[in-house]
Amino acid sequence: MDRLILQKAASYCAYQERTQDEVRQRLKKWNVWGEESDEIIAELISQNYLSEERFAKTYAGGKFRMKNWGRMKIKQELHRRGLSEYSIEKGMKEIGDKAYLEGLKEILTKKKIILERTETDQFKLKQKLVRFALGKGYESELVWKMIEEIIQ
Repeated sequence: MDRLILQKAASYCAYQERTQDEVRQRLKKWNVWGEESDEIIAELISQNYLSEERFAKTYAGGKFRMKNWGRMKIKQELHRRGLSEYSIEKGMKEIGDKAYLEGLKEILTKKKIILERTETDQFKLKQKLVRFALGKGYESELVWKMIEEIIQ
C-alpha cells in the first residue's frame, strides 16, 4: 500500500466527513483501483478517518439545521450516497422530534407570510404550503397537521 496515497486520502477525509463511495471515487482519480483501494479504505476506517455512521450524523444534523430539510429527503440522500441502513438510522437520531416539529412550523410560518402577500385564496395558499414542505422532504401527515395549526 502506497503511504503517500494513504496520507493524501487521510487528509481528504480529515477536511470533511466523507462516505466510502466518495473516497473510492477520489482514489480512482489518483489511479488507485481494486484491492489497493480497498486496503486504503480499510486503513482509513481503522484509523478513524472514515466513519459512515459519523458521516450520517453530521449530514443529517447539518441538512436539517442549515437547509431545513425533512427526514424523508435526508434519508433519500443518504441512501443515494450508498450508506447502510444501520448508519442511516444512527444519523436520523440526530434530529429530535421536538426540534423537527418546530423546524417545520417555522419554515411554514415564514413561507405563509411571504405567500399571503400575493395569494388571497386560502385553498391555493394551503396547496402551495403543502407543496413547499413536501419538496423539503417533510412527511405529508405532519405537513397537513401543521398547516391546519398555523392557518387557524
